[in-house]
Amino acid sequence: MKNTKNLITLALKEDGVFNDITTKSLIPAAKKAKAVLIANKPGILCGVDISAEVFKSIDKKCKVKTKKNDGSKIKKGEHVLEIEGPAYAILTGERTALNFLQHLSGIATLTGEFVAAAKNGKTKIYDTRKTIPGYRDLAKYAVRCGGGVNHRMGLSDMVLIKDNHLFLTKDLTSKVNQLRKKYKKMLIEVECENIDQVKHALEAKADIIMLDNTGLANTKKMINLIRKSSIGNYKPEIEISGGINLKTVKQFAKLGIERISVGMMTHSAPALDITLETTIS
Repeated sequence: MKNTKNLITLALKEDGVFNDITTKSLIPAAKKAKAVLIANKPGILCGVDISAEVFKSIDKKCKVKTKKNDGSKIKKGEHVLEIEGPAYAILTGERTALNFLQHLSGIATLTGEFVAAAKNGKTKIYDTRKTIPGYRDLAKYAVRCGGGVNHRMGLSDMVLIKDNHLFLTKDLTSKVNQLRKKYKKMLIEVECENIDQVKHALEAKADIIMLDNTGLANTKKMINLIRKSSIGNYKPEIEISGGINLKTVKQFAKLGIERISVGMMTHSAPALDITLETTIS
């Protein structure tokens, strides 16, 4: 991932790893150590290679052995990484390595829970752009590790006409036609919050129609309208978004739609509990 090295450099600088007063005062510079990263809870791993690179970035003499790969399901007590090298590098890199690993594994784990809850053979779980600034590549990679699918990476990847765009646009069909002429291979998605907006999206022949915060009863009505209007070569995909959680995702997936997008996977995933234990030699 293109931004990983920069993020590691920034994180190490932020933590002041090369001026750790505590470690410098207590641990001799020549001291060697061994350490292991251990999962305290079950989940799906993500960020193993990044964590390994943290220690190597502090000191190239660090030798890191990967015990579990990204995307692996882990149990409580399983070893993730083994590190051997200068004690200073291990002790000062601990928090930065764990920050990456715990956060990304948390996203992968929560994504996996959504994928499992919605499993019906048709509906896929998509992420959103609700990510920590600068961490989007990593967050979306974590979603893939958890079995989810990436929505657009950035604003230039596809056309997504949202509520505020609709408010400022008079003729949706005309605008969509203009977009198709200019961006011939780009998907066009329209966000809808009511039945009238769905009708406009159908008239404009949007490739994907997003039903945002429409509630179960209204969502069913809108899906029926979309399916009835899907004739000939025009069969838009349906995406449901807004307030979806692990309790509601299953009932929405049963509606047979193609997509469910979930913001909380990247903006509210709890960190997976992983710790580092050292053996000073």
